[in-house]
Amino acid sequence: MFDVGFFELMLIGVVVLLVVGPERLPKVARTAGLWLGKARSMVASVKADIDRELAADELKQALQKQAQLPGLHDILEETQEAVDELEKAKPDYQVKAVADAPKAPTREPSPVKISDDDNTR
Repeated sequence: MFDVGFFELMLIGVVVLLVVGPERLPKVARTAGLWLGKARSMVASVKADIDRELAADELKQALQKQAQLPGLHDILEETQEAVDELEKAKPDYQVKAVADAPKAPTREPSPVKISDDDNTR
């Protein structure tokens, strides 16, 4: 961001030492550190707010796109109408043929007989 090298920092330190004095320098450094920390936390907070706003905008756009798409209810209604039209157009003999179709035979399982000789344990 800033092109500040080692020598520039040393020069700033010497000037501060001369202006503030060696007695008050630790207190000034502590205060400067606190202010720097507050500034960084404020910048991080602003960045987080901006990121949240961008995410909210993206979510709003996605919801708007979904609102423009036909709903599931509309699709179901169209499908039901198409099925109703097909049933009306279907000849009567096909309906009777399906209704009169023989049912598949069901097989019942045969009972298993257990003799007394099998229980020799």
